[in-house]
Amino acid sequence: MEIVSAFQVLPSDNDERPGAYAVFPYDRDLVRRFRDIFPRARWRAGEERWFVPGKTAVQRLDAWMAQELETLDRHADAKGRDALSFEPLESPYLRIADDLKVRTPYSRTVVEALRSIPFAHWDPEERIWRVPFRSYEALKARWPEIEAAARRNEPEARRRRREEQRAQATEESARIQAERRRRRFPVPGDDPPPLGVPVSTGSWGVVVFEAVDMDPLDAPPVAGLYPHMQSEASRYVWAHWRMPTLQEVYRIRPARGEDDQEVRTARGWWWPDRAELQERARKLREVERAQRSRDLARKASAEV
Repeated sequence: MEIVSAFQVLPSDNDERPGAYAVFPYDRDLVRRFRDIFPRARWRAGEERWFVPGKTAVQRLDAWMAQELETLDRHADAKGRDALSFEPLESPYLRIADDLKVRTPYSRTVVEALRSIPFAHWDPEERIWRVPFRSYEALKARWPEIEAAARRNEPEARRRRREEQRAQATEESARIQAERRRRRFPVPGDDPPPLGVPVSTGSWGVVVFEAVDMDPLDAPPVAGLYPHMQSEASRYVWAHWRMPTLQEVYRIRPARGEDDQEVRTARGWWWPDRAELQERARKLREVERAQRSRDLARKASAEV
């Protein structure tokens, strides 16, 4: 494509002297062949192009350039074959035939890489990418990226990643649940939450704090669970919490204005707004309904 774009035929806009301009890369043999075919052509140094006079100049130049491009393509393909022989690519994703055939598991990375290679195209019948030998150097430059992406997208590799992600998610969930059972939350020692009233936290939602330790933390707790801890751990202490009752949630007035985001980020707790209180009340009602259902089931079982 880069070679094709370097060859251009531009019709002349001079009605008094019909003709056409030819633009092509400088090569001594190419210029010699051009002058042999177009002896009346003149070089326009200011415009950096050749002028060919005549009413049929456009048609004659188009025919000549098509022939030269075909020749150049053959030379470029031969050069690519020589490069392949000298420094071959060996990969289960590459097959060498009349051209280079690339077949990989689907990957957007592979598709984007192959689209960037000149003259590469998708063959829908064979369901492969075809790359002419003239583009071998470009393919070789992108091959490590292509092969790595293909291996990542093999079915077995995808299955292993899914299993690892599930295991990681299960492990993370177990750490979160273990920390939740401890009913603790790090708060700034110089800005603790009020005790006995519902407040919002970034990790556990709306809770009621019952006590605050005096001793500073030695090390951060579970990584990533308390994102408000941005400074040294010694600035924070443990505050111990419980779930609020429905009556406590109903009695407290929701905050009218939101706390400054910097304040929330720094201390991790804030006065709850209406939406947060409604969400906590909804969950508490679900817990109460589930508990009543269990009590009724146990009572019915005892009577039997």
